[in-house]
Amino acid sequence: MSGHTVLAVPVPELDPFVRERTERYDASFVSTEPDFGHAHVTLLSPWLGAPTAADLAVVGEVVSSEPAFAYALERLEQTPLGLLMLAPEPAAPFARLTAALVAAFPQTPPYAGAFDPLPHLTLDHTETGATLAGLRAELALPVEAKAEVVQLQWWANHDCRVLHTWRLGG
Repeated sequence: MSGHTVLAVPVPELDPFVRERTERYDASFVSTEPDFGHAHVTLLSPWLGAPTAADLAVVGEVVSSEPAFAYALERLEQTPLGLLMLAPEPAAPFARLTAALVAAFPQTPPYAGAFDPLPHLTLDHTETGATLAGLRAELALPVEAKAEVVQLQWWANHDCRVLHTWRLGG
């Protein structure tokens, strides 16, 4: 089984919703860990396959440089590839974290260089039959949240888990 690492800000307020969606379209990506952020804003993915202690320390420095912050998720969007997502406002703190991580780890560009980084929380995909209108009807928007931690997540079939957690602002 292959997998990949993700540096992400978990969004516990939407985790039950996203977890249920994940169970529906691919239950092998549902984690049994209670703190695993199924709902998250990705900062950098894929990241290093086998990070060293020094790599983890660098992430810790980056994460400690950004204080915890409040944000809202209200604007639903659909990408040309059918991804249905919520855009965080403000997006700037997420973008700063991503830019700092990319500067520290240029060998791991966001989405392996296939797409530009865009702060978002993936909710579903049109391939499942989901629509923006349907999501709007199901969700109580806006969702108010606070970014307090960054997780290093491992994503693999039947093996999604948190490898490390850092607090924003140290």
